[in-house]
Amino acid sequence: MLKFLILGLAIYVLYRLFKNDFLKKQEKDRKEEEKDRAEKIAHGEMVKDPECGSYVSKDCGITVRDGETVHYFCSYECRDKFLARLEEGGRTLPPRDRAEDE
Repeated sequence: MLKFLILGLAIYVLYRLFKNDFLKKQEKDRKEEEKDRAEKIAHGEMVKDPECGSYVSKDCGITVRDGETVHYFCSYECRDKFLARLEEGGRTLPPRDRAEDE
């Protein structure tokens, strides 16, 4: 009976050790990911999506050129909503201006 008690205690101690290591690794990975995200934001210029209001990096956003103005979008859905809103207002962009930059 004593053997089972000692074995159970040893298994519990090993479980706690491995669980702690796993949680520490998870926390470290989360902190590194946040640091990487902060560096990306700090190095690139962020602009506001005119449709939903989220901030998008100028380097990787979806764009629509309106004459001299360039609008940046977080998704194709926001871009399409913006273009539909323009068309409802009686204004359309020429086909070449509607294309994504680059």
